[in-house]
Amino acid sequence: MNSTFNEFFMHRCLQLAAMGAGQVAPNPMVGAVLVHQGRIIGEGYHRQYGQAHAEVNCVNSVAEEDQSLIPLSTMYVSLEPCAHHGKTPPCADLIVSRGIKQVVIGCIDTFSAVAGKGIEKLEKAGVTVHTGMLEAECRYINRRFFTFHEKKRPYIVLKWAQGHNGIMAAADGEPVKISNKFSNRLVHKWRSEEMGILVGTRTAIMDNPRLNNRLWTGKDPVRLVIDRDRKVPHSHHVWDGSIPTIFIAASSAGTNGLTETMQLDFKDLLPQLMTQLHQRQMQSILVEGGPYVLRQFIAAGLWDEARVITGTVTLPAGLSAPFLTHAALTHTMPLNGDRIDFYNPA
Repeated sequence: MNSTFNEFFMHRCLQLAAMGAGQVAPNPMVGAVLVHQGRIIGEGYHRQYGQAHAEVNCVNSVAEEDQSLIPLSTMYVSLEPCAHHGKTPPCADLIVSRGIKQVVIGCIDTFSAVAGKGIEKLEKAGVTVHTGMLEAECRYINRRFFTFHEKKRPYIVLKWAQGHNGIMAAADGEPVKISNKFSNRLVHKWRSEEMGILVGTRTAIMDNPRLNNRLWTGKDPVRLVIDRDRKVPHSHHVWDGSIPTIFIAASSAGTNGLTETMQLDFKDLLPQLMTQLHQRQMQSILVEGGPYVLRQFIAAGLWDEARVITGTVTLPAGLSAPFLTHAALTHTMPLNGDRIDFYNPA
């Protein structure tokens, strides 16, 4: 195989796959291209959960005049084709039925219903299969999916904004504008990419946040509010019923019919919460704070990414931002005066 040639087409698969961000979870993002003698004759990606997979959309995109070339072409796909009946038929069966003789796969799907079964089905049908093409990149784009299935918990993104002196909020807890309008819009884009968004009692009361992605497009995340003693007033936005909302509390008292309560033991909260969210198929969460909640996740080692926005303001003494331990700065992005630092666990 010509590695440069094949990497080019796998990169295109990844570009396509990324177009499904925020729309396909809990399924993975997948892109596929069909190539005949160096020319792409078909391409597709998984657009919406419950709808056709990338391989189906790829084959269906082939023009009428190129239909006869399908059996003579190579399919590139960023993730192993499925071999089981879910909401759609197995993609491995489609590849075989269309006579495609060679498939290049980015990475193996570790989900138990697939996990090599798609490759096995293809090879038994006489299809030549190559795996591991841009494997790291293909795993990274589906890091939420792989974390969910391999670690049995959601993929966790921590996010907060702070002033130049590391202060997140005023001492009295009153919200302070830190990040600019461009960073705020980016945060709403981040919200659209995760299945849930989590805050604690103090943030829900003092900030009265809507926790939606009104400055972006796509789905709103499920609101998760840690409120052990049900202190958040019913007049606040998180009670308005506009978005599915789950209160994590020590009792079920206080429900208004517009929200759901997850009753947990607060002596060992986070492991229980992770189990419950996994059972509910919540593949990823964005933890927006406040500082106490963020520190609990950091102390427990329960995070996969952290995104820290540092604004141009310098706040007086107040609530300090968390300190990330065992963290590696991966990159920094300037945004109209703000600085956004991205971290991974070290």
